Amino acid sequence: MLNVTVLAVGKLKEAYWRDACGEYAKRLKGFCRFVIEEIPEYRLPDSPSPAQIQIGLEKEGQAILARIPAGAFVAALCIEGRGMGSQELSSRIQRASIEGKSGIIFVIGGSFGLWDKVKEQAELRLSMSPMTFPHQLARVMVCEQIYRAFSIAAHTKYHK
Repeated sequence: MLNVTVLAVGKLKEAYWRDACGEYAKRLKGFCRFVIEEIPEYRLPDSPSPAQIQIGLEKEGQAILARIPAGAFVAALCIEGRGMGSQELSSRIQRASIEGKSGIIFVIGGSFGLWDKVKEQAELRLSMSPMTFPHQLARVMVCEQIYRAFSIAAHTKYHK
């Protein structure tokens, strides 16, 4: 069974976000080994300078890279990434599985994004939308799309 991980910077603060992610995690048990791992957010001052932001991105990025196993398919969620429909995401996940990847890692950065070296390691740079979403909602949306992708591959009624 394929290992799928959402590797996210920061914690989900409100219970309803945790409950939503938990519901998708429960649904995914029939398709894959699914986990959400949280990386501590690097604390920045209220009005950080560009240099301070870069230091924070690097610290978070180093923690992210340390958690990515060798041979994993990495999808980095980033604003400059490529938009893709649910059918195509399903195909990419299935292709990674067939190619013998050790797992699939979806990386969600903190409020300032992802360190460039994390994006460079990713086989897929994925944009959810040209719109901006709160990070907590983005995590729920990623979990839902992973569930949808597996539902598409299994030809269930979830995806219409």
